Amino acid sequence: MVSTPSVEENIATARRLVGQAVADGAGLVVLPEYWPIMGRADTDKVVVAEQLGSGIIQQAMAGLARTHGVWLFGGTLPLVSGEAGKVLNTTLVFDPAGAQVSRYDKIHLFGFANESESYDEARTIVPGRHVGTVDTGAGKVGMAICYDLRFPELFRAMGPVDLIVVPAAFTYTTGAAHWDTLLRARAIENQCYVLAAAQGGTHVNGRRTWGHSQLIDPWGEVCAIVEEGEGVAGGRIDHQLIASVRQKLPALRHRTM
Repeated sequence: MVSTPSVEENIATARRLVGQAVADGAGLVVLPEYWPIMGRADTDKVVVAEQLGSGIIQQAMAGLARTHGVWLFGGTLPLVSGEAGKVLNTTLVFDPAGAQVSRYDKIHLFGFANESESYDEARTIVPGRHVGTVDTGAGKVGMAICYDLRFPELFRAMGPVDLIVVPAAFTYTTGAAHWDTLLRARAIENQCYVLAAAQGGTHVNGRRTWGHSQLIDPWGEVCAIVEEGEGVAGGRIDHQLIASVRQKLPALRHRTM
C-alpha cells in the first residue's frame, strides 16, 4: 500500500486489495505497517488511536477476515497506550470467523537521522514487551514489525515457526540498503517462510517508503515481490519444503546458544 492521512480512504484500499488476494487464493493475508494512516505529522496517529476491541479500523479488519474467511494479520494500527501523547503500534490477528485472537506490540522503535531526514518513533510510541506467535491454518506464525527485523534475537525467541510476518514501512534510504538482505537472512537462519507486507511509494506527507513486499521461502529464495505501489505478493506455504530444509541442514538442532 501507499497509505494516506485518511483512515477511510485506506480502509477502502485495504478492502480492495484483500479482495484481490482472496481471489488469487489467499487463506492468510498480511497488511502493511501503518496501513490505516500515514499522517502528515507523527502525532496524527495518536488522534485516531483506538481502544482494544472497538473502533472503525478494528471493525474493518474483523469484517474482512469474516467476509473472506481468512486469517488476517492487520499490519499495524495505533492503540491507546495509557501514556499521554503516545500509542502502541500493534498487529492484531483475526481468525476466519472475524474474532481477534492474538496481538503483537512492536518492541523495537525506529530511530534514524542523516543530513536530509530524521525519525524517532519513541516520541509517539510505547514499546511492546512480549514476543508474538499464533497458531493458524498455515501453521505457527511469528510476528515482527519493521525495525524489529534488525534484531535476530527476537526471531530466535519465537521458537521454530512455519512463517514470520513482517508488516513494515521501511524508509527508502534504509530499505534500499538493507531490507532485502535482512528479510532473506531471517528466512534462512530460521528456516521458515517470511511474508513482508510493506508501504511502498511516495506518501502525501512527502515521505518515501521502500516497498518490496515479498514472500521468501526457507532456502532464502524470493517467491513473489511487489517492488513499489499498491499490489499483492503471495504464494503457497509448502510444509514439506520446510521439513526438507530442516532435515538436510539441521541448523536449528545444531544451535548451542
